[in-house]
Amino acid sequence: MTEIIQNKIIQELKELKLVGFRVLCPGDQYLVEIPKASLILAERIGEIKQVVNPNIQIGAFVVENQTPDEDGYWVSVEVKEYEDVPIDMVTLTIPPQRYAALRHVGSNSKIIEAYNDLHKWAEDNNYVRLKNKWHLERFYEWKDTEKVDVDLLDTIE
Repeated sequence: MTEIIQNKIIQELKELKLVGFRVLCPGDQYLVEIPKASLILAERIGEIKQVVNPNIQIGAFVVENQTPDEDGYWVSVEVKEYEDVPIDMVTLTIPPQRYAALRHVGSNSKIIEAYNDLHKWAEDNNYVRLKNKWHLERFYEWKDTEKVDVDLLDTIE
């Protein structure tokens, strides 16, 4: 399978309101648990009100979390406003932020390599990573873990 890594860019995003599931597990289990949560979210998308785009899932995480509330990985969709959120789902508001970004198409097990490439590019271009802020992964395709299509958004100063 060919890995496709597109050009790296700087992207600024407005505040995002997210609804979905928080995945909290041992570090080596995230590659297994996140795809499971994504499939459940896709099945239950009809229960979430005011979804901006049901075909895009957003993952959120803090690289160096300061509190237990920031630990884990959020599998979510963007909503215009929070309304009647299902009882077993969570909300998360991401403030406006700036990101070093690249698109990865291929196996989810290769995402770490794409991140390494992005981090090196950011450092080479004098961008400072903000490891204690929310980082995002915008998934366009997630059903097959060997063929994910995702924007990796690494928060920078």
